[in-house]
Amino acid sequence: MSIRPVKSTSLAQPTKEGAGVDLYRAFGFHDPKAQDPFLLLDDFRNDNPARFERGFPWHPHRGIETITYVLTGTVDHGDSLGNTGTLGAGDVQWMTSGSGILHQEMPKGNANGQMHGFQLWANLPRELKMTSPRYQDVEAKEIPEFFEDDGTRVKVIVGSFWGKTGPVDGIAADPQYLDIYVPAGVKKSFPVDTYRKAFAYVFEGSAAFDYASKPTGVLLEKEVRGEEVNIRDMSGNRTLVNFDTGDTVTVQAGDRGVRFLLISGRPIQEPVAWHGPIVMNTRQELEQAFRELNNGTFIRPAH
Repeated sequence: MSIRPVKSTSLAQPTKEGAGVDLYRAFGFHDPKAQDPFLLLDDFRNDNPARFERGFPWHPHRGIETITYVLTGTVDHGDSLGNTGTLGAGDVQWMTSGSGILHQEMPKGNANGQMHGFQLWANLPRELKMTSPRYQDVEAKEIPEFFEDDGTRVKVIVGSFWGKTGPVDGIAADPQYLDIYVPAGVKKSFPVDTYRKAFAYVFEGSAAFDYASKPTGVLLEKEVRGEEVNIRDMSGNRTLVNFDTGDTVTVQAGDRGVRFLLISGRPIQEPVAWHGPIVMNTRQELEQAFRELNNGTFIRPAH
């Protein structure tokens, strides 16, 4: 076992999207190589309907996949192909935009006005940029969940973990997407494929993630002295934690426990031409997409 050291941490930044939705952006619209194959992660947790109820009216996507995970509240969605539906608490939607789609997402709070969730964008490789659009809507009850004796809880949204496989399949980046809770004071290790990019996003409580690789069974100097490791590097709410190489992520939960997303994927390593919700490989492809959007030929026939 080699522990993945923490390469960097950063706080999600407040921003506005859609028709004036206040959210926090963990990463996105900067260097597309930094999180390859992922492009953007938005945290849209909010307890004030006035800050999210205008939603995300009709807008296009091409060349990417969007992954929406709802914790609280609902999201009504519809698209140019006639698909409609509602995502509820614990539900997931994985949308492959492929050759192009127009859709809208309109969030609604729960009885207390709360709307909590995340949206992740994953890139598509060149050969799948113009594939037919596809939806995978997954209800909360379909998502496998582990309960460990020490109180640790893991939801497997995408990928395989501890012998269980999440319900979303056929994704180009071959990702692993986990929702993990570790109770107060517990130290836990989670396997992550060595060849994937990996990050954690903390959204409840706090934790320290090991920052230096060490062989299994070798104690850090602090551990020998009986001191708590990494206490100065505690990551709290809305903290993005990027990991370096290794095959294990180790976390020490703080005094209120910690809940975080642990996400990894296989890098695509292709050129990226990106403007807003359209992501292609070249500037020429990007310009063509916007020409088609303007002249009404953006939506392609299914094939």
